[in-house]
Amino acid sequence: MAEVNWTALVIFVLLFALITWLGFAAAQWRKGDLDQLHEWGLGGRRFGTLITWFLIGGDVYTAYTFVAVPALAFGAGAIAFFAVPYAILIYPILFLPFPRLWRVCHKHHYITAGDFVRGRFGNRWLALAVAVTGIVATMPYIALQLVGLQVVIAGLGISGTGYAGDLPLIVAFIVLAAFTYSSGLRAPASIAIIKDLLIYVTAFVAVIAIPIQMGGFGNIFAKVPPAKLLLAVPGPNTTGAYGIYATLVLGSAFALFLYPHSITGILAASSGRAVRRNAAMLPGYTFMLGLLALMGFFAIASGVDKLPEYAAGFKEFKNNFAVPALFLHSFPSWFVGIAFAAIGIGALVPAAIMSIASANLYTRNIHREFINRNPTDRQEAQIAKWVSLIVKLGALAFIIFVPTQYAIYLQLLGGILIIQTVPSVMLGVYTRWFNDWALLVGWLVGTATGCWMFVSANLSPNYPLHVAGYTFSGYTALYTVVLNLILVVVLTPVFNAVSAKQSDETAAADYLA
Repeated sequence: MAEVNWTALVIFVLLFALITWLGFAAAQWRKGDLDQLHEWGLGGRRFGTLITWFLIGGDVYTAYTFVAVPALAFGAGAIAFFAVPYAILIYPILFLPFPRLWRVCHKHHYITAGDFVRGRFGNRWLALAVAVTGIVATMPYIALQLVGLQVVIAGLGISGTGYAGDLPLIVAFIVLAAFTYSSGLRAPASIAIIKDLLIYVTAFVAVIAIPIQMGGFGNIFAKVPPAKLLLAVPGPNTTGAYGIYATLVLGSAFALFLYPHSITGILAASSGRAVRRNAAMLPGYTFMLGLLALMGFFAIASGVDKLPEYAAGFKEFKNNFAVPALFLHSFPSWFVGIAFAAIGIGALVPAAIMSIASANLYTRNIHREFINRNPTDRQEAQIAKWVSLIVKLGALAFIIFVPTQYAIYLQLLGGILIIQTVPSVMLGVYTRWFNDWALLVGWLVGTATGCWMFVSANLSPNYPLHVAGYTFSGYTALYTVVLNLILVVVLTPVFNAVSAKQSDETAAADYLA
């Protein structure tokens, strides 16, 4: 790796120190009793439209997004741009069911998706399935935020072997753990404002300055291999890359806001109106996402992967090093410090929200349901704080001791798992017709089938489905959630015929404005 870039490192550390102070100071922002779980884990449900915009954007557009989307464009080409239409589709999905989810959760003091499912369907095992799915899908997501942080730390020239090499990551973890423990969701909400402003500045400067340096967009695209500019044309009797692209878009759109960190950001809003407004405002981030994907092509055209000064970074982090190398090659050190700080802070914000969301799920839907059914408010909040530390420690240990590729595999599997909660959570806000045991069977079969298809496809989220001589290559998550729904619809009348009337804590009026 190159020598330490001291100018960039100083700016990086100063901005990191600023957000560390802000994270601790956030405990006094809109001050509430942090011994209440809804205050610690949902910020007291008091975030208005603007703060919710930064908070949801902060946990959806992560450090790994900043690194991985351009890396995919750099390595695989046009398929990376599936992220843009998928990010457009998620906002109508946010607009329709999630204000309803916010209203019913606010009315009944639900804190997690598991709480909603428990109240709506009266089945603690179904709620447990939703909670466990959320935690398992989120853990590798947290680990990948630390990967993004690792990449920029290496880009600053800080390297080493053994524990010395991991020390900066451990220090960042301690900072993250401390301010999350002390301030709860208020910490990432306040930091998200700075993080997003830095990322917007970085993205806009890069998309203007780099093309100017390289002679314009025409010159850039002329240097990108034609095979990476367009999706490969499918062969006969197969959907090929077209099917993968379309199903990735649709499946990812349905999955994203079911992740616990996304639902936590939604439930922390002050009103259903704030959620709807964000559905209209958040596409601003989608525009930025398109700019980030273009940086993968910028990196190809610049040839940074062939420069000897970046060889070590590409050897260690593969295509994920494309963006750091591009910035190191294209900008002065002071701006590199700002850009790398944006990515580094972009790791801490979603990692904090994800750990809080996982802690909320464990506390409400596992500990309170199966271990201690009557905790005091203080005990409940304290359990969540400790679990948030354990979750982050697990993610850190995973990154340090397990090859990074496995975290990526598990995160890809997480999308297949989390989409199995569509029937109970997303459709559950519209109807109570589904039988709770049918939902549980559908979830189980969808999850098991998704895991089998993932392994059968050599740990790929895309599966070639063979039907009547045709091959439909597509996103496993979409295939399995369709199977899940079919089973739920078929089994619901069967289970209803042999079981008593199902309970429901909620009423139709609870879902309406």
